[in-house]
Amino acid sequence: MQVALITGASGDIGKKIAEKFLKKGYFAVCQYNKNERAVKEITDEFNKKGYKDNFAFYKADFTSSFSIQEFYNKVKKSFIKVDVLVNNAGVDLYKLITETTEKEWDEVFFVNIKSVYLLTNLLLPDMISNRCGKIINISSVWGKVGASMEVAYSASKSALIGYTKALAKELAPSNINVNCVCPGVIDTKMNGRFSKDEMKEIVDAVPIGRIGKAEDVAELVYFLSTDKASYITGEVITVDGGFTL
Repeated sequence: MQVALITGASGDIGKKIAEKFLKKGYFAVCQYNKNERAVKEITDEFNKKGYKDNFAFYKADFTSSFSIQEFYNKVKKSFIKVDVLVNNAGVDLYKLITETTEKEWDEVFFVNIKSVYLLTNLLLPDMISNRCGKIINISSVWGKVGASMEVAYSASKSALIGYTKALAKELAPSNINVNCVCPGVIDTKMNGRFSKDEMKEIVDAVPIGRIGKAEDVAELVYFLSTDKASYITGEVITVDGGFTL
């Protein structure tokens, strides 16, 4: 059985990505940090759908190098190899840059880019040795175009795009594909900060006429992990219904 490791799997997008891999016969290694309630709900849901023995949740704090190392040690102990790595974990910060503290800036960058570097580097020796592997990084449309009140977030997600392109070039000779997915406005709990009128304005700005679903992201992530995408690497693919056109 192939193994897919999905970080940030307690969130709406991470959950759907994990479920997609489960439907395709993968074992899903799911990382989360604080959301114990969501993990319990997802576990119950996955069990009811018949995936009881095909997934596992591991708690890890992605603001800590030590915690990331401990997480990797547990994964390494339980699985011979990881076939697909989906770096989905991320944090947002909706705040004026003049009010953003250095601590907040560092935390956003640690979770959104440094943790990706740390975890990926731990998994790469086996992927390089096996000459196979798929790495999909989840950035954001704001990493491409920037967002007011989200400078730290936009900058960190932009860094993830640059990381993806460079890593793809470096790993291509080892037959490892590295790609980046940039979701637009997706129907998740994170959008709870928007009022009904604000959400209407957002929907009106999307040419397709709706905000995205977590499934829209999951479908693309899974495709990029398949042999059908074997000639695609270093790409940054937007899933936003034309929002940033």
